[in-house]
Amino acid sequence: MRTARIASALLMGVAVLAYSGWLLEFVLPTGVSPVRDPVEALLTGPPVFRVLLAVSGVAFLLAGPPLHRLGPVQWSARLSSISVSAFGALVLLQAAYPERSLLLSSLLSVVLVAGVISLILWWPPGWRALAVAGLVVVLVTWLAVVLARQLDTYEGVLTRFQLLVRAVLYGVGGAYAFVKPAPRHAHR
Repeated sequence: MRTARIASALLMGVAVLAYSGWLLEFVLPTGVSPVRDPVEALLTGPPVFRVLLAVSGVAFLLAGPPLHRLGPVQWSARLSSISVSAFGALVLLQAAYPERSLLLSSLLSVVLVAGVISLILWWPPGWRALAVAGLVVVLVTWLAVVLARQLDTYEGVLTRFQLLVRAVLYGVGGAYAFVKPAPRHAHR
Protein backbone atom coordinates (compact mmCIF):
# COMPACT_ATOMS: atom_id res chain seq x y z
CA MET A 1 0.00 0.00 0.00
CA ARG A 2 2.82 2.40 0.87
CA THR A 3 4.56 1.71 -2.43
CA ALA A 4 1.33 2.40 -4.36
CA ARG A 5 0.84 5.65 -2.44
CA ILE A 6 4.39 6.85 -3.18
CA ALA A 7 4.25 5.72 -6.82
CA SER A 8 0.91 7.42 -7.42
CA ALA A 9 2.07 10.65 -5.75
CA LEU A 10 5.28 10.77 -7.78
CA LEU A 11 3.58 9.92 -11.06
CA MET A 12 0.75 12.39 -10.50
CA GLY A 13 3.28 15.08 -9.53
CA VAL A 14 5.31 14.49 -12.69
CA ALA A 15 2.13 14.36 -14.78
CA VAL A 16 0.78 17.65 -13.43
CA LEU A 17 4.12 19.45 -13.73
CA ALA A 18 4.72 18.24 -17.28
CA TYR A 19 1.08 18.99 -18.23
CA SER A 20 1.74 22.54 -17.05
CA GLY A 21 4.69 22.80 -19.45
CA TRP A 22 2.72 25.18 -21.66
CA LEU A 23 3.66 27.89 -19.15
CA LEU A 24 7.11 27.89 -20.75
CA GLU A 25 5.57 29.88 -23.58
CA PHE A 26 6.06 32.94 -21.40
CA VAL A 27 9.85 32.50 -21.43
CA LEU A 28 10.41 30.86 -24.84
CA PRO A 29 9.81 32.51 -28.20
CA THR A 30 6.90 30.63 -29.82
CA GLY A 31 5.16 32.98 -32.24
CA VAL A 32 1.88 31.82 -30.68
CA SER A 33 -0.54 34.39 -29.28
CA PRO A 34 -1.66 33.46 -25.75
CA VAL A 35 -4.82 35.50 -26.34
CA ARG A 36 -5.95 34.36 -29.79
CA ASP A 37 -4.28 31.02 -30.51
CA PRO A 38 -5.42 27.87 -28.70
CA VAL A 39 -2.83 26.32 -26.45
CA GLU A 40 -2.60 23.31 -28.82
CA ALA A 41 -0.83 25.64 -31.29
CA LEU A 42 2.25 25.40 -29.06
CA LEU A 43 2.60 21.75 -30.05
CA THR A 44 3.67 22.75 -33.57
CA GLY A 45 6.31 25.12 -32.17
CA PRO A 46 9.42 24.30 -30.15
CA PRO A 47 9.65 20.54 -29.48
CA VAL A 48 9.83 21.04 -25.72
CA PHE A 49 6.04 21.43 -25.62
CA ARG A 50 5.40 18.08 -27.32
CA VAL A 51 8.02 16.35 -25.19
CA LEU A 52 6.52 17.67 -21.95
CA LEU A 53 3.03 16.72 -23.10
CA ALA A 54 4.24 13.20 -23.92
CA VAL A 55 5.93 12.89 -20.51
CA SER A 56 2.70 14.03 -18.93
CA GLY A 57 0.70 11.46 -20.89
CA VAL A 58 3.01 8.62 -19.88
CA ALA A 59 2.92 9.69 -16.22
CA PHE A 60 -0.90 9.91 -16.18
CA LEU A 61 -1.14 6.56 -17.94
CA LEU A 62 1.19 4.91 -15.41
CA ALA A 63 -0.46 6.60 -12.40
CA GLY A 64 -3.74 4.74 -12.96
CA PRO A 65 -2.66 1.28 -11.69
CA PRO A 66 -1.23 2.44 -8.33
CA LEU A 67 -4.26 4.68 -7.84
CA HIS A 68 -6.41 1.63 -8.56
CA ARG A 69 -4.84 -0.10 -5.55
CA LEU A 70 -5.46 2.86 -3.23
CA GLY A 71 -9.18 3.37 -3.75
CA PRO A 72 -11.98 1.32 -2.30
CA VAL A 73 -13.16 -1.74 -4.19
CA GLN A 74 -16.20 -0.27 -5.90
CA TRP A 75 -16.93 0.72 -9.47
CA SER A 76 -16.85 4.49 -8.87
CA ALA A 77 -13.36 4.37 -7.35
CA ARG A 78 -12.19 2.10 -10.16
CA LEU A 79 -13.58 4.55 -12.71
CA SER A 80 -11.48 7.28 -11.10
CA SER A 81 -8.19 5.45 -11.63
CA ILE A 82 -9.21 4.25 -15.09
CA SER A 83 -10.06 7.83 -16.10
CA VAL A 84 -6.56 8.98 -15.07
CA SER A 85 -4.98 6.37 -17.34
CA ALA A 86 -7.44 7.13 -20.16
CA PHE A 87 -6.61 10.83 -19.85
CA GLY A 88 -2.93 9.91 -20.14
CA ALA A 89 -3.54 7.86 -23.28
CA LEU A 90 -5.42 10.77 -24.89
CA VAL A 91 -2.68 13.22 -23.90
CA LEU A 92 -0.14 10.90 -25.55
CA LEU A 93 -2.25 10.92 -28.71
CA GLN A 94 -2.34 14.70 -28.60
CA ALA A 95 1.47 14.82 -28.30
CA ALA A 96 1.86 12.34 -31.17
CA TYR A 97 -0.60 14.17 -33.44
CA PRO A 98 -0.17 17.86 -32.61
CA GLU A 99 -2.56 19.24 -35.17
CA ARG A 100 -5.54 20.92 -33.58
CA SER A 101 -8.26 18.39 -32.93
CA LEU A 102 -11.61 19.41 -31.53
CA LEU A 103 -12.53 15.75 -31.09
CA LEU A 104 -9.45 15.00 -29.00
CA SER A 105 -9.93 18.14 -26.93
CA SER A 106 -13.55 17.16 -26.28
CA LEU A 107 -12.57 13.59 -25.38
CA LEU A 108 -10.08 14.93 -22.82
CA SER A 109 -12.89 16.95 -21.25
CA VAL A 110 -15.30 14.00 -21.28
CA VAL A 111 -12.75 11.75 -19.55
CA LEU A 112 -12.04 14.43 -16.96
CA VAL A 113 -15.76 14.95 -16.30
CA ALA A 114 -16.30 11.20 -15.90
CA GLY A 115 -13.37 11.02 -13.49
CA VAL A 116 -14.60 13.96 -11.40
CA ILE A 117 -18.13 12.54 -11.25
CA SER A 118 -16.69 9.24 -10.04
CA LEU A 119 -14.83 11.11 -7.27
CA ILE A 120 -18.06 12.77 -6.17
CA LEU A 121 -19.56 9.30 -5.72
CA TRP A 122 -16.90 7.96 -3.36
CA TRP A 123 -14.79 10.72 -1.81
CA PRO A 124 -15.57 11.69 1.80
CA PRO A 125 -17.71 14.84 2.33
CA GLY A 126 -14.98 17.51 2.61
CA TRP A 127 -13.14 16.24 -0.44
CA ARG A 128 -16.42 15.60 -2.23
CA ALA A 129 -17.20 19.33 -2.00
CA LEU A 130 -13.91 20.03 -3.79
CA ALA A 131 -14.85 17.54 -6.50
CA VAL A 132 -18.28 19.14 -6.96
CA ALA A 133 -16.70 22.60 -7.23
CA GLY A 134 -14.16 21.14 -9.66
CA LEU A 135 -16.90 19.64 -11.79
CA VAL A 136 -18.68 22.99 -12.02
CA VAL A 137 -15.46 24.77 -13.02
CA VAL A 138 -14.61 22.07 -15.60
CA LEU A 139 -18.04 22.29 -17.21
CA VAL A 140 -18.09 26.11 -17.26
CA THR A 141 -14.56 26.21 -18.68
CA TRP A 142 -15.44 23.63 -21.32
CA LEU A 143 -18.49 25.65 -22.35
CA ALA A 144 -16.42 28.84 -22.45
CA VAL A 145 -13.84 27.19 -24.73
CA VAL A 146 -16.56 25.93 -27.07
CA LEU A 147 -18.13 29.41 -27.23
CA ALA A 148 -14.74 31.07 -27.77
CA ARG A 149 -14.10 28.75 -30.71
CA GLN A 150 -17.49 29.54 -32.19
CA LEU A 151 -17.08 33.29 -31.68
CA ASP A 152 -13.37 33.23 -32.62
CA THR A 153 -12.41 35.33 -29.63
CA TYR A 154 -10.13 34.78 -26.61
CA GLU A 155 -9.69 31.11 -27.43
CA GLY A 156 -6.06 31.28 -26.34
CA VAL A 157 -6.89 32.62 -22.90
CA LEU A 158 -9.69 30.14 -22.32
CA THR A 159 -7.82 27.05 -23.53
CA ARG A 160 -4.93 27.96 -21.24
CA PHE A 161 -7.33 28.43 -18.35
CA GLN A 162 -8.81 25.03 -19.19
CA LEU A 163 -5.37 23.39 -18.93
CA LEU A 164 -4.77 25.18 -15.65
CA VAL A 165 -8.09 23.87 -14.28
CA ARG A 166 -7.23 20.33 -15.39
CA ALA A 167 -3.80 20.50 -13.76
CA VAL A 168 -5.24 21.82 -10.49
CA LEU A 169 -7.90 19.10 -10.39
CA TYR A 170 -5.39 16.34 -11.04
CA GLY A 171 -3.14 17.91 -8.42
CA VAL A 172 -5.98 17.79 -5.89
CA GLY A 173 -6.68 14.17 -6.85
CA GLY A 174 -3.03 13.28 -6.40
CA ALA A 175 -2.97 15.03 -3.02
CA TYR A 176 -6.01 13.06 -1.89
CA ALA A 177 -4.38 9.79 -2.92
CA PHE A 178 -1.29 10.73 -0.93
CA VAL A 179 -2.92 12.01 2.29
CA LYS A 180 -6.03 9.85 2.60
CA PRO A 181 -6.03 7.10 5.20
CA ALA A 182 -5.49 3.54 3.98
CA PRO A 183 -8.67 1.51 3.51
CA ARG A 184 -9.55 -0.68 6.50
CA HIS A 185 -9.25 -3.86 4.47
CA ALA A 186 -5.67 -3.06 3.42
CA HIS A 187 -2.71 -4.95 4.86
CA ARG A 188 -0.28 -2.65 6.65
